[in-house]
Amino acid sequence: QRLRKMDVLYPCFATRKEIIDTITQGGIPLNRWPRDPDGGLLYPGIYKDITQAERSSLLWEGRTFAWRLNMLKAKALAEEINGGPISFKESGPENLPNTTDTGHVTCTIAPERFGDVILARKDVPTSYHIAVVIDDADQGITDVVRGQDLFPATDIHRLLQVLLGLPTPRYHHHRLIRDDTGRRLAKSARDQGIRELRQQGLSPNDIRKMIGL
Repeated sequence: QRLRKMDVLYPCFATRKEIIDTITQGGIPLNRWPRDPDGGLLYPGIYKDITQAERSSLLWEGRTFAWRLNMLKAKALAEEINGGPISFKESGPENLPNTTDTGHVTCTIAPERFGDVILARKDVPTSYHIAVVIDDADQGITDVVRGQDLFPATDIHRLLQVLLGLPTPRYHHHRLIRDDTGRRLAKSARDQGIRELRQQGLSPNDIRKMIGL
């Protein structure tokens, strides 16, 4: 609601099919369309600039929609609130350019790389991005340690923290554990965890060797 009052959200009625059709009908192959750091197609802006009358009509019809963040507008407002460019402190050596120092460095955010991200859907009342910044603030988290795959998303999280007036934790994004093919190990893929490896008779030292420690 606070973001809506700031006028940085808009209802997006586009289906995935509409998004793909809009891109392909413009003559650009999907494999050449810009993508965000996670590999998703950047939103082409359908329904973003429709009139208030058109928007009201679609809402009256009961069309399903998602709330998207007007990224450029949100970033401009956040920088105005912040008094300049927004940044965060990062200590993960894999994310620090030209250094292996484990001390914190300042990273300036560029959330526009993600385009107009979705912050809520009908079936998912709040996105991961909103949930994580609210939860971190409510729990008084001062240091966030998570996988390197979430490093780019920190730009979105810092933007939301500024807009919502939330504190800024320090960040450390660690390297990911992968198998021999380079695939990231994950519980969702039912990959073996430390418990299973220990049950197979591997020692703590064996497991450390497996991950290069």
